[in-house]
Amino acid sequence: MVYCLQPRVFRLQSACCIHSQGGRTIAVPLLKASDLHPVPKYVAYYCWHIVTIVLAMIAVMFAIAGVRSESLDLGLVATVLTASFCLLGLAVPPLKKQKYSQMPQGWLFLPIVLLGGLGILGGVS
Repeated sequence: MVYCLQPRVFRLQSACCIHSQGGRTIAVPLLKASDLHPVPKYVAYYCWHIVTIVLAMIAVMFAIAGVRSESLDLGLVATVLTASFCLLGLAVPPLKKQKYSQMPQGWLFLPIVLLGGLGILGGVS
């Protein structure tokens, strides 16, 4: 078993929980916004749920890679996806003149990326 990937599963499950709890502060006000046209409002709400599904599936990929050394490719895909989300999350705030305290998502993916990379390196024979 590739135990070095297991912490990534728990870290990503935590990210899923944070994302779900954020629904109260992001998704609910979005749906209540009466000044927003229905199309962008419901597309953003739909995207919120896509992110929920993607985060859950990445956790599953890390879990499978953690218990089956022949499935390290899933861990690699999960690490590349989280690295992409991390880079996007670190680039958007300065580009849009926002503070990281208002948009911390990129930083939340960084430990997952680092641990995923270590897990992949540790699982390669």
